[in-house]
Formats: sequence, C-alpha cells, structure tokens
Amino acid sequence: MCGIVGYVGDNQAAPLLLHGLSKLEYRGYDSAGIAVRNEATGDIRILKAKGRLHALSEKTDDGHAVTGTCGIGHTRWATHGEPSEVNAHPHCTDDKSVVLVHNGIIENYQELKEKLVREGYDFYSETDTEIATKLIDYYYKKTGDPLEALTRAMLRFRGSYAFGILFKDYPGKIFAARKDSPLIIGKNETGHFIASDVPAILDSVRNVYYIDNLEIAELTREKVHFYDIDRNEIKKEMVEIKWNEEAAEKGGYEHFMLKEIFEQPKAVRDTMNAYIKDEQIDFSAVGLTDEIIENLERVYIIACGSAYHVGMAAKYIIESMSNISVEVDLGSEFRYRDPKLAKNSIVIIISQSGETADSIAALRLSKEKGASVLGIVNVVGSSIA
Repeated sequence: MCGIVGYVGDNQAAPLLLHGLSKLEYRGYDSAGIAVRNEATGDIRILKAKGRLHALSEKTDDGHAVTGTCGIGHTRWATHGEPSEVNAHPHCTDDKSVVLVHNGIIENYQELKEKLVREGYDFYSETDTEIATKLIDYYYKKTGDPLEALTRAMLRFRGSYAFGILFKDYPGKIFAARKDSPLIIGKNETGHFIASDVPAILDSVRNVYYIDNLEIAELTREKVHFYDIDRNEIKKEMVEIKWNEEAAEKGGYEHFMLKEIFEQPKAVRDTMNAYIKDEQIDFSAVGLTDEIIENLERVYIIACGSAYHVGMAAKYIIESMSNISVEVDLGSEFRYRDPKLAKNSIVIIISQSGETADSIAALRLSKEKGASVLGIVNVVGSSIA
C-alpha cells in the first residue's frame, strides 16, 4: 500500500510533502521520494532515498533544502523491482517533461514496454511505473495536450493506478488520475493537495473531493477541475471530513494493531448505533430490506488477510444463530473459481481500507452475478464503500 501526497499553492511544497508522507508510514514502505518544481527556474528537482522516510528528510534538511511551491511525493512498497533509489518514485522521462508517482499495478506493463522500446524509449528502472510515465509522455509528445495524453494512456493501461503528475511545460499545475486505487483532493486557504489517504493531509484540510474511477483532476493554487475519460468537465461536491487527526493516528498506542484491539468495543458500538432506530435494527439505509434478510438462503463472506479470519469467526457465529449456511472465501481466490451464487444470497465484503484490490474485484463479480452486496469497511468514501 504505497502512499501519495502532492501540493500546489503558496507555501514551500517539500516540507508539506514529507510531513504528509510521514502520516502514511503505517501503510508500509521501503523507499521514498519527492519531486518539486522551482517556479523561478522551471526546473523539477527529484530526490529519493531507500529505507525509512527519515533518510529522505535528512537528505533534504526536512524539505527546507528544496525550493518550490508545487510538488509530488511517494512512499513505495516494491512490486516490480527491488527496493532501491533507482526503483523509487517519482519516475520521469529523460527530459523531465513528465514526472509521475503511482500507486497500483500496471498489469500489461511488458506489452507497453515493448511498444515504447520500438518508439525509441530507454528504461533505467525495473518498475511498471516508469513505463506508465513514458507512455503518457509518448502521447503528450504526439498531442501536446496533457489531458489528451492522460486519457489516451489510461485507455491502454490494464490494472490499477492512482497517479500524481507534473508536466514540465505546465508550471503551477498538478494532474491526478485514478482507477481502482484511492485518491483524494484537499483544499485550504493556501492551495490544493492530493493524497492517497485522508491522514496525509488531515491536519491541513477539512474539505476534500473524492476522485472516482477513470477520472482526472487538474489542480492549480486557486482551482481544481475534474474531467471524465472523454475529457468532459464534470462537477463534484466537496465533502467535509468530520473525524479528527488523532483518530487517524496511533493515539498514544505503540502500534496500530494494539490501538485497533483496544478500540474494538467502541468500533462495534459505533457501527451498531448507525443501524439502530427506536431500539430496532434497521438496515434500510444501506438497501438491506427485511424481505431480503427473511429470504436469505446463503451468506458469502469475502476478505483478505486478517479480514479473512474475521470472516471465519463470523461464519461460526452466524450459522450458530440462524439456519443459514455461510461460505468464506479469500478475495484473491473467489473470482478465479467461477463462483455459483445461490439465488437468495448476500455477499459481505470485509476490508479495513476499503481499497483491497482482490476484494474490490470480488465485489464487482458478485454484483455482475446479481447478488446483494454489503461492504464492511473502515474508510468513508473508499472504493468498496
């Protein structure tokens, strides 16, 4: 689960990027990097470090050694290529015409790389992200239009991505796009932010936009514009974040798992209270009617990792309290076994982040098969939600 932060505004970007990335350390990472544009010279400076974020902070004097008010940053968890400075993000073209950070996986990276090699591109890293960067550059050099370059590249990518992008020819702008990986836009009095998760920018902003699948955002200090894959401008409603920064962090506990263990009673109460009205359980707000529940013949629980073990525990409890059979599947296996879902069934997707890729794929397959789907997640506005 890599992390993305970006900023364009009045303040120096590098310290804000490093601070935001530090709020995403809980996601795990093996390297980090930032890219900052010096608006006076037009140069884009890229700095990376292997290992903990502290190494990048030392290299940049906590960001104060890097001048510029527009930049993007990233913490990487290696998928393609070993942990190293070379493989760390941001990635760029030789002339830095396109500089990019990326969460997700480009599944058809080898096919795209072969195309780009034929077009004369060289590659310095082992990452799929460098290939994505240079495919966008390929279309940008053909069209001269960042939006058209992005949409044409997005139509070629198979897999998942959240991008933060600087185009050298467009000072004071950040472009962002996503498919199946989370990305939000935040706004305060100094400018605009992008982030892969709310905690990265929560101490700077309270109002955010959620970018949906196959959408693009164009950010400047004053404004943000949103576009669909056909480059039609679209309107979005801003959402106020009502939970506080402390709730997003460790709250004095040694680590997040310990915090979550001690928070279980409150989490259960908070979850139940949202669906209890006049001392009666009422799921109508999520579309789960009494009729659906009364006619249930089968429950399918789908999850990954520790959420899968939660599903196994729930199976015993549900079956002991009802006359309904429960099946539990790993999200990574469900979509590959051509599941046969009972007619009157419900699929329950469990995911802490709401962004687990295999669970999202299982959710979509379940909906295609006509099943009722209930998501249990920890993040408002996440893909599963």
